[in-house]
Amino acid sequence: MSNASSIRCLITAGPTREFIDPVRFLSNPSTGKMGYALAEAAVAAGWTVDLVAGPVALKEPNNVILYPVVSAEEMFHHVDALFDACDVLIMAAAVSDFRPVQQHAQKQKKEKASMSIEFERTVDILKAMAQRKAHQTVVGFAAETDNVDASAHAKLEAKRCDWIVANKVGEAGTGFAADTNKVTLIAADGSSLKIGPTTKAAIAKELIQLITPSAT
Repeated sequence: MSNASSIRCLITAGPTREFIDPVRFLSNPSTGKMGYALAEAAVAAGWTVDLVAGPVALKEPNNVILYPVVSAEEMFHHVDALFDACDVLIMAAAVSDFRPVQQHAQKQKKEKASMSIEFERTVDILKAMAQRKAHQTVVGFAAETDNVDASAHAKLEAKRCDWIVANKVGEAGTGFAADTNKVTLIAADGSSLKIGPTTKAAIAKELIQLITPSAT
């Protein structure tokens, strides 16, 4: 296995916010718990960790380099700048897929605001990084409501990841906000391993052990 102290890991966590105006935004229920647990597990394994995190209400993990961001565009720029130096990228963040085409500088009064908003796609950070990977191991997350394994396999292939962590949201004790989870780790060779239900901290520790790059 690689020397743990030589591994540099880049982790994304939490949601992003795409603002309509200064007081309204598009987002999702991600709390960042899984990403922060992964950062703590990676530090415990002896890795150097860069953590790019959207707006969360969590204590900063010890011994990580934290880069707070708000929007998907900000997250992309930080990941893009840090990617070449990393050995492992773990995209645990729930990045918004869309943003308003127009972002108003002033609050839109409800009496005058349009009831229709035009959206555009945000940059696909996971796909963009996986397409240019050299030595890096790229790990994506797939939060699904149905056909979980099939959707995760399709995402892994389409985005050229080395691993995908699939989990079903909407069930009690799993997914967003929960302290526990159950996931399926799917490898590029088609093999898979189910982990949990257990705490996100325990899942993070096992994931870090499983995805540790082999010595080259």
